[in-house]
Amino acid sequence: MRAVFVTLLAASQLALAAPSERDAMALAVKGARYMQEHGKYALIACINRKDPAFNQGTLYLAMRDLNGITIAHPTTALIGKNLLDVPDADGKLFRHEMLALARGKGSGWVDYKFLNPRTGKVEAKTTYVLRVDDVALEAGVYKHADSAGQHGD
Repeated sequence: MRAVFVTLLAASQLALAAPSERDAMALAVKGARYMQEHGKYALIACINRKDPAFNQGTLYLAMRDLNGITIAHPTTALIGKNLLDVPDADGKLFRHEMLALARGKGSGWVDYKFLNPRTGKVEAKTTYVLRVDDVALEAGVYKHADSAGQHGD
């Protein structure tokens, strides 16, 4: 019985520690403010060097231009790449949807499936997209059963 309790306690603490959709939106807004105060290139440098202000494990800020080129990402191998036509695990071209949001109404959520590096499994993820000038800022979180379908916008 004690082992079951300890396992449940550990699982609940992990769930509490997981970032929320509100955290993702707040990170994108924080990035937008930083960019407006310090400039686009200063934000690019922060993102690419994994500054803790914009990189909190599975929650991080990325930047893409409006043509689909990744211009800032904590995984620096992705910088300069156009990944628009790389689908998620279900074949969804989710990055096209992200750019459509950025070019259109300027912000919103995109749902897709992605490999969670923490669990090693493909999981449901949602990303908040926020256009600032000529770029899209993106911050996403892995969904949990208790928060599925409840976007904070």
